[in-house]
Order: sequence, then structure tokens, then C-alpha cells
Amino acid sequence: MQDQPKNSQADNGLLSRLPKPTLRQRRLAAMGTAAAVVVIGLGAFALLPPVRAIRTAGEPMMVAANDTDANQRAPRMLENSAPFSFADLVERVSPAVVTITSETTTTENDLDTDNIPAPFRDLFNQFNNGQKPQPHRALSAGSGFIIDKAGYVVTNNHVVDASKKITVKLPDGRSFTAKLLGTDSATDIALLKINSEKPLPTVEFGDDKKLRVGDWVVAVGNPFGLSNSVTAGIVSSLGRNIESSQQYTNFIQIDAPINRGNSGGPTFDLRGQVIGMNSMIFSPSGGSVGIGFAIPAGLIHDVVAQLKSHGHVTRGYLGVNIQSVTPDIASSLGIKDSKGAMVAEIVPGGPASKAGFEQGDIITSIDGQAIDDATDLTRKVANVPAGQSATFTVSRQGKPMQVKVTIGTRPDQVQMASNEPGKDGMLAPSSANAAGLGLSSLTPESKKSFNIAENVITGAVVTKVDPESDAADKGMQPGDVVLRVGSRIVRSPADFQAGVAEAKKGGRSSVLLLVAHNQGGTGFVAIDIDKT
Repeated sequence: MQDQPKNSQADNGLLSRLPKPTLRQRRLAAMGTAAAVVVIGLGAFALLPPVRAIRTAGEPMMVAANDTDANQRAPRMLENSAPFSFADLVERVSPAVVTITSETTTTENDLDTDNIPAPFRDLFNQFNNGQKPQPHRALSAGSGFIIDKAGYVVTNNHVVDASKKITVKLPDGRSFTAKLLGTDSATDIALLKINSEKPLPTVEFGDDKKLRVGDWVVAVGNPFGLSNSVTAGIVSSLGRNIESSQQYTNFIQIDAPINRGNSGGPTFDLRGQVIGMNSMIFSPSGGSVGIGFAIPAGLIHDVVAQLKSHGHVTRGYLGVNIQSVTPDIASSLGIKDSKGAMVAEIVPGGPASKAGFEQGDIITSIDGQAIDDATDLTRKVANVPAGQSATFTVSRQGKPMQVKVTIGTRPDQVQMASNEPGKDGMLAPSSANAAGLGLSSLTPESKKSFNIAENVITGAVVTKVDPESDAADKGMQPGDVVLRVGSRIVRSPADFQAGVAEAKKGGRSSVLLLVAHNQGGTGFVAIDIDKT
């Protein structure tokens, strides 16, 4: 038998003296050990930090193209788990957004008497009876933005209109007396100039044509005199036509809150470029309801270039009164497409007259650019420099042709479109009835009775209109003079009857009338001859 090590013998001796555990005891010990391991593991897991969402490499980042400077960063979508922020953009552009104070002289009363209760309003009016309002100084405030280090500042025309003194104040506290270089009331744009010995912050124009509905925008301005207030929203709509007096502007509709004092302030895209200038709001209450309108940057850029060079804006002029081609007009002419603008009247001696345009021509394009409607044609013609030639595609009695015109300079008071219904006149005995209209011959007596313009020398006078007819629905009234029905010239009521009968015989349900309206202007009206 081999000898064992001493320590081994000691161990064996010790263990030999301990009682051996039973099978049940060994099982209980194993279960206890396992339970202890589970408890310790759960406790350690509870001490770990919470799990956070992690951006994967494939998720998009909102950064400006070719931006390497940290100061030129676009807004952060996520950075260290922080929420969306416009802070970088605002920090960069807001120094160039200025407060504009306009000083005028007025005799208007600052007190709004309409809001005074009736008994007190009467007393107030009696107290002031016979007293003339005294001229006094009035101050108004708006916004603007610096576009050039030389000190050129852009704002709205209505912010500085009739100003005696204009003050421009920067966010850094500097204040300047500005010189008004020029204004354009048709687009509500004005250009100012300030002189500074120290460098001026500036912003640059962006491309509003790349805007899409739903894009983020940031508005910076001075609502109610609160300088450099910032709001954000999205583009709600594009190409808004708001007022007939602003026929050259396709407004950008935004829902970024803007209020009084924001006028003239810039609207930025996420690159920090000016894509519009806040000009007006729709507000039943006087405050923001989320419907604001901005002048597109492209239009501002073009107008400012002319104001900088000439101090005023000139626009191209064709010398026609036009109207859009409605589905009714298209149907009456037997054409499928209602695009284009119809020549309703030609100004004698104007560019269109010299080029050979005719009433009833449908202009479908200018220099290869398609025409959507009358407003679109007006804007495209306005953009052609005076003295330059333009080629128009025209549909004349269904046949396409090209007309080359030397564009003139638009007079300030020329109305490019007119299609207003006339006033009610005295009824005269009708000589013919057709399509819900009663007509008589155009005589000196009828011209005097209906106050018809002297330059209307031929046609048939509308003496009555069936209120249930389509002609009534289209706004025709006694005193209007029908000059043409379809391609037939109307010299008498019989001509009108014959034209309507000819249309019915040809299976047409509508006819196109050329009408000299009693209130002035000439236009085309398509009426349903079956609805009488």
C-alpha cells in the first residue's frame, strides 16, 4: 500500500468524522444555490442604465448640402437625444432682421369711435362737432431684412408708405436713418438704404420654386413691437391669388404665426435662406389664426433689382383686355382644353393691335411657355422687358398660329382684364327673344336709355333677362350689348336669333357671346341655350 501525503491524511480524517448528507439534503442545497444565483442576477440587472433608442446609420440626417462650418448647420432633428431645434438657424439669421419705424403726418383720429357705446358716441360726436382734426405725428412699426453689406434693406411698401422719416434698428442696438430708394405698390415691395461704418449682417435669397406644401418655414420679425420674435410652421399652400390689386403676386401661404408688425419680415427655409417676405394675414379677429401670406423670394429679387437700378419698376404691356377660358367657353368653342387666355378687347394702337391680334383669339403660350389663364398671361407679359419681341401661340377659330409682338411699357392705369356685369337699366320693348334674352336694336334712344358708351356702335341691346335662364346665372343684365354670337357678328336682334338657331341646329347646347358690358369693358360669356 502506497503512503499518502500527510495533509491528505488529515483531510480524510476530518471528513471521515463528518456525517454524510442524505440525498434529500443534497437536493435542497442545490435548489437553494440556484435561487440565490437568480436573485443576485436580477438585482444586478436592475442596477443597469435604461435602454435608449439609438439612431442607426441608415436614418436620414437634416443637414445643408456642402455645409462644413458649424455656424452654417441646418436645424437638428436629433442630437444627443435632444428634440428638433431651429436654434442654429435663428442664431445665424436673426441679426439681419431689423425693426423699421415709419414716421408720418396724419389728421386721422386715433380714437376708434365705432367701439364706443351708442349714447356716449353721440355725445362724443356732438362735442367734437365743427372741430377739424389737427395734423399730428404718427408712428408705425414693421420689419425688414438686410440683403447686402452695402446696407440695402427690403421691406413692404405699406410699412413705409407716405413716410417722412424711416428708422432702421438692428438687434445689436444700432439705429440708422434710412433712405427710401424706391417702392412698387403693385407688389408691395420697398427698398431702403442705410450707411454703416461697421460691417452689417446679411441674409440671402433662396429658391422659392423648390418649395413644396408641407415644407418647414421660420418667420422672424417684430410683431407688436416685440423685436426678433421667431415662429415656425409649414407651407400651407402655393400660388395663392389674394387681391385683384396684386395681380403680379403668387403668394406663399404659411401657418407660422405672424401678426401686425411682422409685415416686411423674412420667411426662411431650413437652409436659412429667404424664400418669402411676410406681407399680410387673414384674420377675422385681428390676430394670427394660422393663415399668413408671403411674397415669393424670386419676385422680390427681380423687383429689388429694378428698384436698385432705376428707383421704379417697369412691366411689359400687350394692349389687350383678356379673360380666362372657362369650361363653358371651351365647350361652346368645341375645344377640350380650358387652358389659355381669351382676347376680349384690343386697345387701339397698342402692341397687340399693331401685331394683328383679333377678338376671340385664345393665347396658349408666350415664347414657348404655356399659359394657364388670364392671370398667368398678365404676369408672363409683365416680365418681358419693354421693346423686346415675344412670340405668342394663338388659337384663332380653332386653328393654331404664331403672332410676333414687340412688347410695350405698361401704363400705370391700364386694366388688363375686364369682365364685370353692367347695371340695371330701363326696359325697352324687345325686338327678339332667344336663349332667355330679350333684345332690341342699338339706336340713339336705346343708348341714351341704358347709358351705353359712345364707342359701342353696333350690336343688339339686352333689354330683359329671364331670371331662370343660364344668361342670368352668368351675370348678363339689361344694358349689355351683344356684339357677336359664335363667329357671327351681331348687327341686329335677328342676327342673334339666327346665331342661336344655328348653334341648336349644329347640336350644340351652348353659344359664346362677345358682350360689351353696360358698366364698361368687353368680355366673352358662354351661355347654355337649352336652359331658358
